[in-house]
Amino acid sequence: MARADAKPKLLVVEDDEGLQAQLRWAYEDYEVLSAGNREQALALLRSEEPAVVTLDLGLPPDADGTSEGFAVLDAIMQLKPDTKVVVASGHGARESALTAIERGAYDFYKKPVDIDELGLIVSRAFGLHRIEDENRKLSEKVGEDRRVLGTMITAAPEMSKVARTIERVAPTSVSVMLLGASGTGKELLARGLHDTSDRRHGPFIAINCAAIPETLLESELFGHEKGAFTGAVRTSEGKVELADGGTLFLDEVGDIPLPLQVKLLRFLQERVIERVGGRKAIPVDVRIVCATHQNLDEMIADGRFREDLFYRLAEIVVKVPTLAERPGDAVLLAKHFLTRFAAEMNPQVSGFAPDALRAIDEWPWPGNVRELENRVKRAVIMADSKLVNAEDLDLGDSDGAEGALNLKQAREAADRRMIRSALARADGNISGTARLLGVSRPTLYDLLKQYDMQS
Repeated sequence: MARADAKPKLLVVEDDEGLQAQLRWAYEDYEVLSAGNREQALALLRSEEPAVVTLDLGLPPDADGTSEGFAVLDAIMQLKPDTKVVVASGHGARESALTAIERGAYDFYKKPVDIDELGLIVSRAFGLHRIEDENRKLSEKVGEDRRVLGTMITAAPEMSKVARTIERVAPTSVSVMLLGASGTGKELLARGLHDTSDRRHGPFIAINCAAIPETLLESELFGHEKGAFTGAVRTSEGKVELADGGTLFLDEVGDIPLPLQVKLLRFLQERVIERVGGRKAIPVDVRIVCATHQNLDEMIADGRFREDLFYRLAEIVVKVPTLAERPGDAVLLAKHFLTRFAAEMNPQVSGFAPDALRAIDEWPWPGNVRELENRVKRAVIMADSKLVNAEDLDLGDSDGAEGALNLKQAREAADRRMIRSALARADGNISGTARLLGVSRPTLYDLLKQYDMQS
């Protein structure tokens, strides 16, 4: 653990030993580390983790060019992207400066070295690194506040609205219908509803109605008596009975066959069940939460789903947005999944490369959160470096075209999406967000106020 009075570490990558000594003498406020080539520089970067690096682009074996210096810069950005690298060169200074900044350098100065001028640049670099480090630690704490209903991670107002609805109805006894595409987190919402309700100390029982053969579904729901059918060697309680005092989550309720819909409706009306093969009425106190990705209005019109059952199940209807309708959430969730899977499967992985974050942000996620989770898990397993890149995620080209009623709405929608995405990438840091968007902090604050996106 670093001492509180320890000097900040400055790594000087310079093959001129005389200049190395001069910089060590000039920067007495820092712990100056020196390296004369790529191997030494990267070894010190790994072992000492300096906050700031001054890098001469003219390093051996290309002392008269810049190729070796840029190779060191690229390696630093991959290994420790938060490092502030100040590059120096006397070779094509303007072109080298632009290239260095594009590749992640913090600043650039032209040789011959002016100690005072370089000292100011280094001092600012240390100051910015300290601020960003403090913001990063703060954002980790803020990240905890991005959980709604205890476990669901989101920064999108669309999902926050859903969570507020769930929290409002949780203390009541009404039945709730969750409508949304597969993989949007409907079971997680159902668990959140249970955990914030008065029934939270009772059981939460879930059953996927689409995953159980029609011939077995009645027994799974209502249980059976010994000898009720071939293979019923003992009496078994069903999911409804097991959920007594708690919450029963019926996933894919649209797949319940019509004959069984009648029995479910009777239970909802009378709050008693009869096991298959039984004659005894068993009272059950259970709250029903159900979900489906199907269009129940069409099923009712076609006679495939009972209208009276729908109104019993859907006292409150909550529409769950797709991941594509939650700008910024894909990046937030991806970071959460990466942290979890890296700890379990590949501890060397520490984050996403910029091209991976861009790919995650632009992909339409037809499989929603479930697809995202699976992609990140695969990428963590397959990653060869500390940062997961776009190739590891195996995402093809996405079609991000969106319709809008007019040009003004299209611009506003694009602005909102870009701002949310940038906020997610920058972990909520305003300076980082402004930098990603290419605007000043005051401009970003004006946009947040204009679009009512201030927290």
